[in-house]
Amino acid sequence: MENVTLTPRQLGYRFPAEFEPHEAMWLSWPHNPDTWPGKIETIFTSYCAFIQEVSKSEEVRINVKDATMEQDARRMLLEAGVSAERIRYFHHPTNDAWCRDHGPAFVVNRDAPQPKAIIDWGYNAWGGKYPPYDLDDVIPTLIGDKLGLPVFYPGIVMEGGSVEFNGDGTLLTSTACLLNPNRNPLLNQGQIEAILSDYYGVEQILWVDEGIIGDDTDGHIDDTVRFVNRDTVVTVIETNVEDENHSLLQHNLKQLKAMRLRDGQPLNIIELPMPDPVYYQGQRLPVSYANFYIANHAIIVPVFHSSKDEIALRIIQDCFPERTVVGIDSRDIIWGLGSFHCLSQQEPLV
Repeated sequence: MENVTLTPRQLGYRFPAEFEPHEAMWLSWPHNPDTWPGKIETIFTSYCAFIQEVSKSEEVRINVKDATMEQDARRMLLEAGVSAERIRYFHHPTNDAWCRDHGPAFVVNRDAPQPKAIIDWGYNAWGGKYPPYDLDDVIPTLIGDKLGLPVFYPGIVMEGGSVEFNGDGTLLTSTACLLNPNRNPLLNQGQIEAILSDYYGVEQILWVDEGIIGDDTDGHIDDTVRFVNRDTVVTVIETNVEDENHSLLQHNLKQLKAMRLRDGQPLNIIELPMPDPVYYQGQRLPVSYANFYIANHAIIVPVFHSSKDEIALRIIQDCFPERTVVGIDSRDIIWGLGSFHCLSQQEPLV
């Protein structure tokens, strides 16, 4: 659908927090063997378990290339014992599976004639690292057309994993990613903040500097700091002072402690341990318990057969007393350099 001149913020739209109610979760079915070299066939046990858990309380909407890929997906989910009742397929070809970053960013205004709209940010596969990405770049517009929703075009590169929201006017992001010259080299921090405010409908942008080692997105926030309610974040901490993540994450923690929300209050900060390091074929992988997905009834947390798994699950459970925390093995999925949050994008309920 064609663009309109007023910005989403001027029209009263906002991007809800992930912990607000969902209508659905969007996925792009994994199919690119280059993303999981020599390993793509091993990811589907955990991927299907993720879909099964989320589908208990929200619809799962899956982008597939065509009828053949849809049949493959249906067969795998059936074999995994997943009920087809809450699964819908959309014939939208993709280059890759990372729907958090190429999928639609849904904004809502319950008082508008169209209470839901889509932001179609530019997408360049994390600074042009993994061409081609032309199919992924148009996914939000295809979904907008299919659902009959207005689509806005900010005209800058933005990935869903690089931003985190408290649902009350505050957006949290990282300089390592958003100010990287491989995204929007002609824009400074103030210009990027203005566009984020206009299109996500937020009043305040908070910045940490660092991402974790091994993260090919240049430091997405969904591996480091997550809002669990309006004024509380969990942030990952590396306790081993010899580990290269230690000083990076301590720097972020110091920044978080200095932050104030719009009402002048400091953040409540809950520290979450990092998993034990995971290496595959000599490469350090970006393992993090912060890459969880907040479903309507549950929190799906990646686990890694680490000594820290149970500690992390308990901490996250304490953050979400009304939901059940479910750990799903992410050791094969993480070889693609992302996990459950990176793979998914929520569609809010209005």
